[in-house]
Amino acid sequence: MSFVTCDLCDENPEAVSVVRELQWRSFGGRSAFGGEIVTVKCFEDNSRVKEQLTGTDGRGKVLVVDGGGSLRNALIGDMIAEKAVGNGWEGVIIYGACRDVDELAKLDIGVLALGSVPIKSVRRDEGQLNIDVALGDVVFTPGQHVYADNNGIIAAPHALV
Repeated sequence: MSFVTCDLCDENPEAVSVVRELQWRSFGGRSAFGGEIVTVKCFEDNSRVKEQLTGTDGRGKVLVVDGGGSLRNALIGDMIAEKAVGNGWEGVIIYGACRDVDELAKLDIGVLALGSVPIKSVRRDEGQLNIDVALGDVVFTPGQHVYADNNGIIAAPHALV
């Protein structure tokens, strides 16, 4: 899949929503990725993130994680990301933190997050799956589509590429 979010915005101004209020850092080996939205809402507990990325088929999908913006605990690291690659996930967008950043950069998956921290997640088996989540001024709805690159993140109600 080849695209540039700037071009998608120009070509589909009525269809896209752009995350404008947040700044993202790219940590994965893919600088551009997109696909069908799957969501997790959690706070400092990556139980549902791990469950989705390591236990489900992610071909053509992107996991959008509302981690409450916390930078205190990482919601993904190299071991979960490596299994996500094996399950075909296109990428992960985390409104929160990741860790193992040097290893993430070697993996064929997109990872955008607010930042990084070396502390792993706590596990309380909490979190919600496939509910609408808001990141900045954009609501991400499961089944819709998301596209991300070094320019930013956009959401659309249907596939654009």
